[in-house]
Amino acid sequence: MALVSLMEKGLLIPVGSELAYFNYFWLRDNCPSSWDAATQERIFDILAEADDLHADAAEVRGNYLWVTWQNGHESQYDLRWLESWHKEDGRIDTAIRSRQPWYSNHYENMARFDFETLKERPAEVLDWAEALLDDGIALVKGLPNTDQALQSLCELLGVVRPSYSGLAFDVRQKIDPVNLAYTNKALELHTDEAAEEFPPGIQFLHCRVNDVAGGNSLFVDAMAVANELKKTHPDYFKILTEYKVPFRYTTHSHDIRAKQRIIEIDQNNGEVSGINFSQHLADIFDFPQHEMDVFYPAFRKFGQMLQDPRFLMTFRLNAGECIVFDNHRIAHGRTSFEDGGGLRHLRGCYVDRGELRSTYRVLKAKYPAGGRNR
Repeated sequence: MALVSLMEKGLLIPVGSELAYFNYFWLRDNCPSSWDAATQERIFDILAEADDLHADAAEVRGNYLWVTWQNGHESQYDLRWLESWHKEDGRIDTAIRSRQPWYSNHYENMARFDFETLKERPAEVLDWAEALLDDGIALVKGLPNTDQALQSLCELLGVVRPSYSGLAFDVRQKIDPVNLAYTNKALELHTDEAAEEFPPGIQFLHCRVNDVAGGNSLFVDAMAVANELKKTHPDYFKILTEYKVPFRYTTHSHDIRAKQRIIEIDQNNGEVSGINFSQHLADIFDFPQHEMDVFYPAFRKFGQMLQDPRFLMTFRLNAGECIVFDNHRIAHGRTSFEDGGGLRHLRGCYVDRGELRSTYRVLKAKYPAGGRNR
């Protein structure tokens, strides 16, 4: 029988060839009885326990650790479960995946899905969600020319998330535009809504009509660019992950402001998770002037690299297609198009990245052998 050693604040138990330590409060907080069986919410209040919480007795019986607490309550823990937490992989998140960088030639290899198939086959939605987690971008074809089509597509991944443009927005020429997107002018590479405190995550752009000359779509995997910057100019990369720059969006009825880091780092795996980049929404940088000496070279180099043809994917978005992409990771823009030469109408909306990950976890649990990387 494995011996359990009771310490002042926790216990030691053999795990494989080593001793594993577990804190008493952590153990009591995670007794199986602490969770509601139906909702999986915690129903135990660790705050109400005595400050000197300790075990009166503990022993291994078969594949379980049994602990008797000072108030007589007994807890039972699966030893394999304890071992997984000792090895720090107890809660493996299937939605934390390694992002795959791509470059200018990605259009032919971009993941493509059919709207009707996605609606009929949840396993196909799993593949789509995985493509968005890995590549940050995917194309959905076969959407009818209706508002409801985009709404239905979004709801396959999550709840539509409003922005200051509302639940959805229409990108087309307008008489009194409040945004360059509503003109026929070129749009620089950018991420949307950097002026919001929490910029939206997954962006949908449904092409309803496109019979103009010009107006090609531009997309760049900013993660690939940031990784290259880290390799060639590590000092610039560090600056852009630390400085928080101001963004501002103003109209007749809005004055939205926020500060964001140009390059975001994923705290789960250390990868570049995204960027916040929009020159037309950038406010006046407000660092001390001598710090501009180091910031501007880093900012300019990164912006120039975003425009490098090695990274720039260019294509025409056609009627019935919806490009779906991670608004934090993927910078997008367009070329100018002919004024008065036809119609170009895109309808867009957003779903948060947390919704995407949630949908992926649920579907991966339901179809464990599914996903593109089977």
